[in-house]
Amino acid sequence: MAIFEVESGAPLMGEAVVHPAKNAVLPIIAASLLTKDTILVPEMPDLSDVRALCGLVQECGGVCQRQGAGMALSTPEPTLPEASHMMRWTRASVLIMGPLLARLGSARITMPGGCAIGQRPIDLHLKGMAALGAEIVTRQGFVELKGRLHGGVIYLDLPSVGATENIMMAAVLAEGVTRIENAAKEPEIADLAQCLNAMGAQVQGAGSGSIVIRGVRSLHGATHQPIPDRIEAGTFCCAVAVAGGNILVRGARPEHMRALLFKLQEAGMSISEFPGGLRVRGKAQWPMEIRTLSYPGFPTDLQAPMMIVACIAQGTSVFLETIFENRFMHIPELLRMGANIRVEDHVAVIEGGYPLQGASVSCPDLRSGAALILAGLAAEGVTRVEDPQGHIDRGYENFEHALTAMGAQVRRL
Repeated sequence: MAIFEVESGAPLMGEAVVHPAKNAVLPIIAASLLTKDTILVPEMPDLSDVRALCGLVQECGGVCQRQGAGMALSTPEPTLPEASHMMRWTRASVLIMGPLLARLGSARITMPGGCAIGQRPIDLHLKGMAALGAEIVTRQGFVELKGRLHGGVIYLDLPSVGATENIMMAAVLAEGVTRIENAAKEPEIADLAQCLNAMGAQVQGAGSGSIVIRGVRSLHGATHQPIPDRIEAGTFCCAVAVAGGNILVRGARPEHMRALLFKLQEAGMSISEFPGGLRVRGKAQWPMEIRTLSYPGFPTDLQAPMMIVACIAQGTSVFLETIFENRFMHIPELLRMGANIRVEDHVAVIEGGYPLQGASVSCPDLRSGAALILAGLAAEGVTRVEDPQGHIDRGYENFEHALTAMGAQVRRL
């Protein structure tokens, strides 16, 4: 349970430091099951999702040991996990499927948990494993997979990030060549491939729609620094657009954030890029049109924070959510704060420029929770954001500290 109190105040100034990407470190933690040697991650964010997946890896016989800001991961003797409650905590738990199947020839998982933002079935994961030769049996809430893996051609009906990662990790130890068509193109996919290749794998084409994996007999240890979190960086950029100010987002990679940066510039923000990050100046002025899409389109994870920007800007903005059917759960909370938003199916129309009022609101999911805190930066009075399930801590490390360091008035109660 977490409660945040937020008040509007002076424009944000100073800098924000971006942590390694949550969606990059989670598959790397799972990939540590592929070798008996040690995988060293020099910087590992302290997130509840990270702790949950590490707990699951430890259930599989792995060791996850903090070393300062980093972590050492190793699994000398992997086993199948017995405790299902670990898997229900985070969606990323499904990522142990591929590594365990590749290393042990068997895997067992339950239906994974996470935010209730919509249907995220694992059928594409299972389809990929079946194409690699796995036999799949579902019983009593578990999915069991067995078989010696071999190469194959897999076409994903949707460019699923998790399925692409899972199939990649299974295929690196499969016999022969595997090709994934319509693969996800997110930067985190390329980052995982870089880590796997450092471990001795042969993965080519990651970051494109066609990935080729040549199986090897075994993998070894490696050191890998994950990419910065483009969603955390984007949230900081949106915070400046909401509250106004001049912020250096240190560590951000603009090449991973093009869709967001273009939309912020359309809203009147000044964006300056340089090798160590980017500088964001101004305050949102003009409306926008947003359509969430798979990378390199506008990320669904930044739809909620960007909607707060649209509430601040003058004029009518239109948002079309194409990825998840329940990704507008923050809107009822924004209406409690005085926002003028109409929703029909997957389209939200925001009439910007209406003053927001502080209110007690509830956090329905990870990105909505961050967005509600941003709304409090522009609302009159005190906004109380209640997060009973700890969603915000799943994806943002010390989020309130990062904002207060820039001059925001945010307190965790």
